[in-house]
Amino acid sequence: MGRYDDRMGIEATRVPAPASPSTLRRVAASPLSLWIAFLSVHLLLGGLALHGNGMGLGDVYLVYKPWAQLAAQGTSIVGVSTDWVYPFAALVPIMLPLLAGADNYVGGWLTLVLLVDAAAFAVLIGGRERRRLAAGWWWLAFLLLLGPIAVGRLDAVSVALAIVGLLWLTLHERAAVVTLTVATWIKVWPAALIVAAVIALRSRWRIVVTAAVTSLVIVIVPLIFGAGMHVLSFITAQTGRGLQIEAPVSTIWMWQAAFHVPDAVVYYDRDILTFQVTGAGSVTAASLMNPLLAVCSVVVALIGIRAVRRGTPVTRILPELTLALVSAFIAFNKVGSPQYVAWLAVPVVLGLVYQGRGFRIPATLVTVTAALTQLIYPYLYDWLLSVHPAMVAVLTVRNLMYFVVLGWAIAALWRGPRGTEADADSLPQHAWPFRAPKQEPSADPVARL
Repeated sequence: MGRYDDRMGIEATRVPAPASPSTLRRVAASPLSLWIAFLSVHLLLGGLALHGNGMGLGDVYLVYKPWAQLAAQGTSIVGVSTDWVYPFAALVPIMLPLLAGADNYVGGWLTLVLLVDAAAFAVLIGGRERRRLAAGWWWLAFLLLLGPIAVGRLDAVSVALAIVGLLWLTLHERAAVVTLTVATWIKVWPAALIVAAVIALRSRWRIVVTAAVTSLVIVIVPLIFGAGMHVLSFITAQTGRGLQIEAPVSTIWMWQAAFHVPDAVVYYDRDILTFQVTGAGSVTAASLMNPLLAVCSVVVALIGIRAVRRGTPVTRILPELTLALVSAFIAFNKVGSPQYVAWLAVPVVLGLVYQGRGFRIPATLVTVTAALTQLIYPYLYDWLLSVHPAMVAVLTVRNLMYFVVLGWAIAALWRGPRGTEADADSLPQHAWPFRAPKQEPSADPVARL
């Protein structure tokens, strides 16, 4: 029904009042809302991954499934009877989807990713702390912006484990380091998180010993089955490969190929199963990337040590150091697979939990990087393979974003908190199933770490 407005001389229609900020906050803080959003995002990503002949799941059914079937048959166990590009523990998540049957391997894979992400999400948002809820919403937005690749690669499992490990780090160090070490034996990149913890925390020797013992237990399994040096083949398996087209360093030759410079071409490497680019100087560049990555990692570690010696609180060092190391791993890598962007979510989630709005700049930068990555893969990947200048331009901006994120993290580490910037920082007091021990009111939990 309407009402007559004497001032206007017309019948005014009642318009529902917009939702108040307090109502929106209550909805955002509701566990039910978060879990509905979680399931919606994962169902959407799974649907997108299956769409278009399953382009987003190519590695799952073309690579993971054959590895799993051969291992189940005992014909050939990667990492045991042959060299492998991944650490041995990666065989576990690769074989688990077979429990759903070989014909439903892809469905089993998506279910596995859903479950490990759900476990990490439950640990993240448990307790309904405002910062952790915000971090949960950010992670869901990040996954949505990154697209189907976020659930279509082995990296999804390592990311979920890494988030749990870092959330546990200040609550139950041993469980955290074991989790991070297992993640490292699935994909190598979480080693950067362990290095950051060794630098940032005073219990660094316990961390080293726990990681070493966990690694030894993992390595013993394939050695019992006669793996020999195959168990370490992942260290050297990719050292001789060329430049993958999406890697930041490859941008130079991608532009040359786009403008038809002689000898600059994109080709498919059937041994590595990926598209690479070659041209004048590309072989030399590829050989220099590993040393350059090592040098950059050492420099970042030294800056982290400097921050520790200057008394920078762990709530500032750990998120920024992990972000710097992980982004360096991507920026100076001759492999530039789109799923690598998922790694950046881990330090950002930690930073949002520790610092809240203090970490909004890198959170924004990383979401932009994720959105650009989804634009490149899988939807317009054919344009990139044909070296279309517009798509090479998008790739260039995306690759520059890695260096922007790296630069922000290094600058933040070097500068340290100013004034009262770190006063509002806090460590999580609980992350299922662990709780921080009760302390005296005057105790400073950050100072003791």
